[in-house]
Amino acid sequence: MQLKKLITFFHLVFFIFFGLMIGNHVYAKSENDIKKLDRIIAIVDQDVITEKELQEKINSVISNLKNQKIEIPSESVLRKQVIERLIANSIQIQLAYQTGLKISDAQVDKTIERIAEKNKLNTADFKKTLEKDGTNFYKFREEIRNEITIAQLKEREVDSKIVITDGEIDNFLNAQSKEIQEEFEVAHILIRVPEDASPEKLEKLKNKAEDAAKQIQSGKNFTQVSAAFSETPNALEGGNLGWKKASDLPTLFLDALKKTEVGKITPILRSPNGFHILKLINKKGSSAPLVVEQTHVRHILIKLSEITSESEGRQKLIGIKERLENGTKFEDMAKQYSEDPSANSGGDLGWINPGDTVPEFEKTMKQLNINQISDPIKTPFGWHLIQVLERRSQDMSKESARIQARQQIKMRKSEEAYQDWLQELRDRSFVELRLEDNF
Repeated sequence: MQLKKLITFFHLVFFIFFGLMIGNHVYAKSENDIKKLDRIIAIVDQDVITEKELQEKINSVISNLKNQKIEIPSESVLRKQVIERLIANSIQIQLAYQTGLKISDAQVDKTIERIAEKNKLNTADFKKTLEKDGTNFYKFREEIRNEITIAQLKEREVDSKIVITDGEIDNFLNAQSKEIQEEFEVAHILIRVPEDASPEKLEKLKNKAEDAAKQIQSGKNFTQVSAAFSETPNALEGGNLGWKKASDLPTLFLDALKKTEVGKITPILRSPNGFHILKLINKKGSSAPLVVEQTHVRHILIKLSEITSESEGRQKLIGIKERLENGTKFEDMAKQYSEDPSANSGGDLGWINPGDTVPEFEKTMKQLNINQISDPIKTPFGWHLIQVLERRSQDMSKESARIQARQQIKMRKSEEAYQDWLQELRDRSFVELRLEDNF
């Protein structure tokens, strides 16, 4: 009996020792031969961010900074900034999805097409170029979709809610130290006249200036004529003076430029320095009438939500349009169905200036005839039916400074409001960082 127990004990010791040896061998192999799996570094509500995603984004940011010759921050700073950006994007994408904001494949394709065109490529060649550079086209495509989604979400949740009062515009304009001036982009040819020039010499130089002007008027390139005739330091580069404020130009030049059309040259001008020919390349801040086409428009809006899907919203407007075509009054349908504040006034938005509405709305509005009702069109706000009531050309000269002021105020307020809104989103979202985890 004792012998049997002793044999069993030795068997047990052997198997334990052998098991440990095998275990150590397997563990050593896992350490040396098994690659570390991707890990989750952040949980953001219903989404996760992985180490691979973070590193890919960091690499992309570094590449962009290098291309722009911008100093790259320290690794820790860059890592923190990028992870925060990924978290913010994730929160926004999820909110967009939850509230029915979706970007169609057609929208993404159109955006990529425009990007390709800017790079002087068609879509197929653009795809090949991306993949040649190591960028997965389908991943790039989804990044574009996310960028469009975030832009439209920002427009819907932030930009559309910004209010700018007349008082704010007045204060902005009063704070400007200088009145908005006209600016001219000018190219210059100078035929110098010596102080002691004889009448014969003066006549010869005048003829030279007239010859230069004739060559330009006959179609010869201004740069070529400048190189051949002018005595300015930058004559070989076309004599371009760049943009000059009205107050920085000699009265002789300013008076002539005000009477000159863009793209044309002035008459030959005589100054103590010699004969001058100016070409007006461009101008801005002009006191000339600012005429814009305004549109009197009304609409019916069906917002998208968890209750109303994209297809349901569109189908609802198709039914409303059928009733309108059968004689039902637009204002009655707007009061009954529209989910826009304008519903109380029958959907009437009043007179709209270019740029007052989102691009999708404005594009459709411009294509409509008077009293024509659009098909349902989708914007970041939902689905719309649009009807144009009137059009007019309006002199906005007196409003031009206020329009510019409004745009600048809106840009500033938009950025501030967007950052506040993002912080609110972040505060009410579940975010768990796992940056310190080893696996």
